[in-house]
Amino acid sequence: MDIARCSCASGLRQKPAVETPWTRKLWIYDLRTNKHFTLKTNPLKREDLDEFVALYNPKNRHDRKATWSAEAPEGRWRVYEYDELVAQDKASLDIFWLRDDSLADSDNLPPPEVIAQEIVEDLEAAPRQ
Repeated sequence: MDIARCSCASGLRQKPAVETPWTRKLWIYDLRTNKHFTLKTNPLKREDLDEFVALYNPKNRHDRKATWSAEAPEGRWRVYEYDELVAQDKASLDIFWLRDDSLADSDNLPPPEVIAQEIVEDLEAAPRQ
């Protein structure tokens, strides 16, 4: 019999392997696409997480509601069923569904010197974080 191991606070526990996966749904909130956080000019703030915290619904995870659908393609909170994930080529969790406006239209990119300055600011601020 195969044994699956999990690390937990009380030590190492053993569970028998099962045919049915333990995870049925994977919920993902996309906080990356079109947000462009930087350490100095646009740092991540608590209010940037308010929508995620409300949608996460830790009091009753069975009442979660996705904001993404075919009718609402800009929704950041999306659920994937296990079968959808394993049906993908190589079952990758590198998942994107929102269109990145900066990649779709290079005319919207800031000038190279602005991008370079943001990189410099991030690198200078990193040791202080």
